[in-house]
Amino acid sequence: MLSIIVAVAENNVIGKDNKLIWHLPEDLKRFKKLTTGHTIIMGRKTFESLGRILPNRKHVILCNDMEMNIEDENVEVLEDISMLDKYINSDEENFIIGGATIYRLLMPYANKLYLTLIKEEFDGDVCFPEIKENEWKVIDRKQGLKNEENPFNYEYITFERKN
Repeated sequence: MLSIIVAVAENNVIGKDNKLIWHLPEDLKRFKKLTTGHTIIMGRKTFESLGRILPNRKHVILCNDMEMNIEDENVEVLEDISMLDKYINSDEENFIIGGATIYRLLMPYANKLYLTLIKEEFDGDVCFPEIKENEWKVIDRKQGLKNEENPFNYEYITFERKN
Protein backbone atom coordinates (compact mmCIF):
# COMPACT_ATOMS: atom_id res chain seq x y z
CA MET A 1 0.00 0.00 0.00
CA LEU A 2 1.25 3.45 -0.85
CA SER A 3 0.66 6.51 1.32
CA ILE A 4 1.72 10.05 0.54
CA ILE A 5 3.18 12.26 3.26
CA VAL A 6 3.66 15.94 2.48
CA ALA A 7 3.66 19.46 3.94
CA VAL A 8 1.91 21.95 1.67
CA ALA A 9 1.41 25.71 1.80
CA GLU A 10 -2.03 27.18 1.11
CA ASN A 11 -0.93 27.99 -2.45
CA ASN A 12 0.16 24.33 -2.98
CA VAL A 13 3.89 25.15 -2.77
CA ILE A 14 6.05 22.38 -1.26
CA GLY A 15 9.56 23.70 -1.81
CA LYS A 16 12.06 25.98 -3.44
CA ASP A 17 15.56 25.27 -4.74
CA ASN A 18 15.25 21.61 -3.64
CA LYS A 19 14.62 22.61 -0.01
CA LEU A 20 11.74 23.00 2.39
CA ILE A 21 10.80 26.64 2.81
CA TRP A 22 9.51 26.46 6.38
CA HIS A 23 10.72 24.86 9.59
CA LEU A 24 8.08 23.12 11.73
CA PRO A 25 9.76 20.83 14.28
CA GLU A 26 6.41 19.28 15.26
CA ASP A 27 5.77 18.29 11.66
CA LEU A 28 9.26 16.78 11.38
CA LYS A 29 8.55 14.73 14.53
CA ARG A 30 5.28 13.54 12.99
CA PHE A 31 7.10 12.60 9.76
CA LYS A 32 9.62 10.58 11.77
CA LYS A 33 6.93 8.87 13.85
CA LEU A 34 4.86 7.89 10.83
CA THR A 35 7.69 6.74 8.54
CA THR A 36 10.07 5.01 10.98
CA GLY A 37 10.10 1.26 10.36
CA HIS A 38 8.63 1.69 6.88
CA THR A 39 9.85 2.11 3.32
CA ILE A 40 10.08 5.68 2.02
CA ILE A 41 9.88 6.23 -1.74
CA MET A 42 11.33 9.34 -3.35
CA GLY A 43 13.02 10.83 -6.36
CA ARG A 44 16.74 11.50 -6.67
CA LYS A 45 16.53 15.20 -5.78
CA THR A 46 14.53 14.47 -2.63
CA PHE A 47 17.08 11.84 -1.61
CA GLU A 48 19.91 14.31 -2.16
CA SER A 49 18.06 16.99 -0.18
CA LEU A 50 17.86 14.67 2.86
CA GLY A 51 21.63 14.91 3.20
CA ARG A 52 21.85 11.45 4.75
CA ILE A 53 20.15 8.07 4.98
CA LEU A 54 17.36 8.36 7.53
CA PRO A 55 17.63 5.73 10.28
CA ASN A 56 15.24 2.79 10.56
CA ARG A 57 13.74 3.26 7.11
CA LYS A 58 14.31 1.58 3.78
CA HIS A 59 14.91 4.21 1.07
CA VAL A 60 13.62 3.52 -2.44
CA ILE A 61 14.82 6.04 -5.00
CA LEU A 62 12.93 6.19 -8.28
CA CYS A 63 15.47 7.52 -10.75
CA ASN A 64 16.13 7.02 -14.46
CA ASP A 65 19.85 7.58 -13.85
CA MET A 66 21.07 4.05 -13.17
CA GLU A 67 24.57 5.44 -12.68
CA MET A 68 23.35 6.39 -9.20
CA ASN A 69 24.99 3.89 -6.90
CA ILE A 70 24.57 4.05 -3.14
CA GLU A 71 26.36 1.39 -1.15
CA ASP A 72 23.88 0.84 1.66
CA GLU A 73 21.59 -2.09 2.41
CA ASN A 74 18.78 0.36 3.27
CA VAL A 75 18.82 2.00 -0.17
CA GLU A 76 17.35 0.62 -3.40
CA VAL A 77 17.50 2.52 -6.70
CA LEU A 78 14.76 1.70 -9.21
CA GLU A 79 14.64 3.01 -12.75
CA ASP A 80 10.98 2.50 -13.59
CA ILE A 81 7.58 2.79 -11.91
CA SER A 82 6.81 -0.82 -12.87
CA MET A 83 9.53 -1.89 -10.43
CA LEU A 84 7.40 -0.49 -7.57
CA ASP A 85 4.72 -3.20 -7.87
CA LYS A 86 5.85 -4.98 -4.69
CA TYR A 87 5.36 -1.73 -2.74
CA ILE A 88 2.09 -0.77 -4.44
CA ASN A 89 0.58 -4.21 -3.83
CA SER A 90 2.02 -4.73 -0.35
CA ASP A 91 -0.14 -4.97 2.80
CA GLU A 92 2.56 -2.88 4.50
CA GLU A 93 2.31 0.90 4.42
CA ASN A 94 5.00 2.47 2.22
CA PHE A 95 5.41 6.26 2.17
CA ILE A 96 5.91 8.49 -0.86
CA ILE A 97 7.91 11.49 0.39
CA GLY A 98 8.48 13.51 -2.81
CA GLY A 99 9.30 15.43 -4.84
CA ALA A 100 6.61 16.89 -7.04
CA THR A 101 7.26 14.61 -10.02
CA ILE A 102 7.12 11.51 -7.84
CA TYR A 103 3.94 12.74 -6.10
CA ARG A 104 2.30 13.35 -9.49
CA LEU A 105 3.47 10.01 -10.87
CA LEU A 106 2.40 7.92 -7.86
CA MET A 107 -0.73 9.79 -6.70
CA PRO A 108 -3.03 7.41 -8.67
CA TYR A 109 -1.57 4.45 -6.73
CA ALA A 110 -1.81 5.98 -3.25
CA ASN A 111 -4.52 4.90 -0.80
CA LYS A 112 -3.81 7.42 1.94
CA LEU A 113 -2.55 10.99 2.15
CA TYR A 114 -1.02 12.53 5.28
CA LEU A 115 -1.04 16.25 4.60
CA THR A 116 0.29 19.06 6.74
CA LEU A 117 -1.41 22.24 5.55
CA ILE A 118 0.61 25.32 6.41
CA LYS A 119 -1.80 28.22 6.52
CA GLU A 120 0.46 30.68 4.73
CA GLU A 121 1.42 31.28 1.12
CA PHE A 122 5.04 30.91 0.10
CA ASP A 123 7.10 31.71 -2.96
CA GLY A 124 8.37 28.41 -4.31
CA ASP A 125 9.26 26.55 -7.47
CA VAL A 126 7.66 23.18 -6.66
CA CYS A 127 3.97 22.50 -6.10
CA PHE A 128 1.93 19.53 -4.93
CA PRO A 129 -0.59 18.09 -7.41
CA GLU A 130 -4.25 18.99 -6.98
CA ILE A 131 -6.17 16.84 -4.50
CA LYS A 132 -9.40 15.94 -6.30
CA GLU A 133 -12.27 15.99 -3.81
CA ASN A 134 -14.18 13.35 -5.74
CA GLU A 135 -11.29 10.89 -5.19
CA TRP A 136 -10.44 11.52 -1.51
CA LYS A 137 -12.28 11.80 1.80
CA VAL A 138 -10.99 13.37 5.01
CA ILE A 139 -10.74 10.78 7.80
CA ASP A 140 -8.87 12.84 10.40
CA ARG A 141 -8.16 16.51 11.03
CA LYS A 142 -6.08 17.99 13.84
CA GLN A 143 -4.91 21.55 14.44
CA GLY A 144 -1.15 21.95 14.85
CA LEU A 145 0.26 23.96 17.71
CA LYS A 146 1.66 27.36 16.71
CA ASN A 147 4.37 28.48 19.13
CA GLU A 148 7.89 29.89 19.24
CA GLU A 149 9.39 26.79 17.59
CA ASN A 150 6.53 26.30 15.12
CA PRO A 151 5.86 29.82 13.82
CA PHE A 152 2.97 29.09 11.43
CA ASN A 153 -0.64 28.05 11.80
CA TYR A 154 -0.92 24.55 10.40
CA GLU A 155 -3.24 21.58 10.36
CA TYR A 156 -2.77 17.84 9.93
CA ILE A 157 -5.31 16.38 7.51
CA THR A 158 -5.45 12.67 6.71
CA PHE A 159 -7.26 11.60 3.55
CA GLU A 160 -8.27 8.16 2.38
CA ARG A 161 -9.01 7.26 -1.22
CA LYS A 162 -12.71 6.81 -1.91
CA ASN A 163 -13.61 3.41 -3.31
